[in-house]
Amino acid sequence: MVRNLSGTIRRLSSFAILLAALTSCCLARAQSQASEDASSAADIRQPGGRLVLVLPFENRSGQANLNWIGDSFPYTLDQRLTSAGFLTISRDDRQYAMQHLGLPPDFRPSRATTIRIAQTLDADFVVIGSFNVINPGASDSRIEVQAQVLEVNQLRMSAPLVDSSELSRLFDVENAIAWKVAGRMDPHFAVAEQTFLAASGGVRLSSFEDYIRGTSAPTQEERLNRLKAAVAETPNYSAALLALGKEQYAALQYEAAAATLAKVPPSDRMALEANFYRGLARFNIAHYAEAAAAFAFVAASLPLPEVVNDEGVAASRQGKDATALFTQVIAADPNDADYHFNLAVALLGRSDIAGATHEVEQALNLHGDDPEATEMLARLQATHDSTANLKSIMSAGGFDPTTRIRRTWSEASFRQAAFQLDQMRALQMASLPPVQQAVQYTQLGDEYLAQGLLPEAEQEFHTALAANPRSAAARAGIAQVRERSGSTDDARAEAQSSLQLAPNVAAYLVLARIDLQINQLSESAYNVANALRLEPNNSAALGMKTALAARGQNIP
Repeated sequence: MVRNLSGTIRRLSSFAILLAALTSCCLARAQSQASEDASSAADIRQPGGRLVLVLPFENRSGQANLNWIGDSFPYTLDQRLTSAGFLTISRDDRQYAMQHLGLPPDFRPSRATTIRIAQTLDADFVVIGSFNVINPGASDSRIEVQAQVLEVNQLRMSAPLVDSSELSRLFDVENAIAWKVAGRMDPHFAVAEQTFLAASGGVRLSSFEDYIRGTSAPTQEERLNRLKAAVAETPNYSAALLALGKEQYAALQYEAAAATLAKVPPSDRMALEANFYRGLARFNIAHYAEAAAAFAFVAASLPLPEVVNDEGVAASRQGKDATALFTQVIAADPNDADYHFNLAVALLGRSDIAGATHEVEQALNLHGDDPEATEMLARLQATHDSTANLKSIMSAGGFDPTTRIRRTWSEASFRQAAFQLDQMRALQMASLPPVQQAVQYTQLGDEYLAQGLLPEAEQEFHTALAANPRSAAARAGIAQVRERSGSTDDARAEAQSSLQLAPNVAAYLVLARIDLQINQLSESAYNVANALRLEPNNSAALGMKTALAARGQNIP
């Protein structure tokens, strides 16, 4: 393969590599210790090949100004399929494959070419589709969409998956298609369609259009203007903030880029990439402490070599010893000459002549045409392993070797690393007793719920119930997802089912909020009272008590 995407994982940090080493051990434990229930839960998480390529949908409307809609489908489907536990191939990798095969970016491939693209990227599934707009430009315009899933290994194409709606409800159509695609690829997929429909949040359609057009516009000026318009209309639009910040960084607008990227909330899944570029922006204007903090934020969650390297470089520019960080980087990726050079510089700062000499030799073995490394080695050898004249020899003539920053973020490595870590976590959990599995997955679901990631949360709650069908907490979690997605009747039913399993605050509060919305104050008060009996200091229950009191209803 030209670019085996799974091969990008080789550049993970020592932390990720350590977890990878645990995989076989965890799998063995899962096979020997897990019960049938645990095995079925693991099966839900890993039904087979999970690498998915979504191609832009073909525009059959005859209106070239609607091409952006076709480009928007991979974006939405990638988001939803990622939340369903698939690994999707990025736009950059898709374009790489097209270029390698000599195809223009706007090429609409035949089935044979689609298979070639999928095989180039090692995809297990390819999603293709088309759309038509009825009465474009009119207030009653509608969009009709069909998609198909190609199973690459079987060379089998699914029947068309179709949906339609008013064009103003494009988000609903794209999310509905994503839900149908996920169900087609994974027969165990259990997340409700309404959860997918509610996943787009409060992004305005016009902002979405500006974002899609802004990411593919031919000129930098147009990209900046489009992305600024998207953010101006929807200020909390994380994807647009990230894209705008990266574009500002590319335009050398470092102060503006750092300010834009800082607006991506730390809990957002895009915060890691945002902070990587924020760190670079701060680094480029010599705000090294802020740069180091941004890189450290990323490394704490996913310490890719380029991230840890840049944390070390930012630390070294403050006069700090970054030897430990550069050592960690080389443990993860020993075949990068710059990483060895950086460690050599750090060791030189410790007056470790032997260590610095070894590392700069390693750098030159990997990249012999490096004048700075060659000069550094010659000067180190001139010291004859004596530190007496080390400083004068190294600094003569103004020679001052400095650590090297890595300015590119490998999205493929990031996505692959995150996916593999998630799979390894599932393997580790499969070795636990079913009840403990349910507790762990419910906690993960609660974390996703707190971030507003409804499909991800529901996926975790369903996995918890597969491990332990009598988990009241997992059932209450699904009730909360149903409540947030607007499925009130289903939310009530799930909350009541949860309470039949065991009294719990979350389920009582779902019922209390539903009753409050329909002005059933006494029923709402009854459920709040039950919640407070379980947890007298629960802040959400106390807040509901205050809200009811403001409407003249006391808690019994």
